[in-house]
Formats: sequence, C-alpha cells, structure tokens
Amino acid sequence: MKQCMNSENLHRRLKKIIGQVQAIDRMIDEDVPCEDVLAQLNAAKSALHKVGQVVLEGHISHCVRDGLEHGDPEETIARFTKAVERFANMI
Repeated sequence: MKQCMNSENLHRRLKKIIGQVQAIDRMIDEDVPCEDVLAQLNAAKSALHKVGQVVLEGHISHCVRDGLEHGDPEETIARFTKAVERFANMI
C-alpha cells in the first residue's frame, strides 16, 4: 500500500480527523447545540471521504495501472470494481 500513495499525507489527514472526532466528543460533554455538533460531524465525514478518495486515486494510478500493464486485466478490473463498490458504500 505504501507504494500506491503518500502515507505521510494520509497520516496527516487521519490525525486531523481524530482531532475532529475528539472535539465532537468534548462538544457533547459541554452541551453544545445540536446544530453545531452536526456541522462538525459533517466536516469529519467529509474529511474521511477525502481520505477514501486519496486511497482510491492511489489504487488507480498504481495498482490498477500495474495490473493492466503487467498482470491479469480481468482480475485487475474485478478488484478495481470491488474497490469502487467499497468506496461507494462509505458515502
């Protein structure tokens, strides 16, 4: 997986999301209005979705390309389809 994407970028994004989730947890304890909690939940969800996009882009640019050029194209397409289905289920 490391060869498919910039792991530092992913770790940075994930740490930010962890911070967002921790802030949401504190908001609940601090009795913050529901609308504000929902806004922060949406921001964390969007950030997590972006991480999924980065992973999928890396999969396409490395794994799919390599599989089509040097491997079994049918298996590559099947695995790519499965990856897209998993990503679509995140939404």
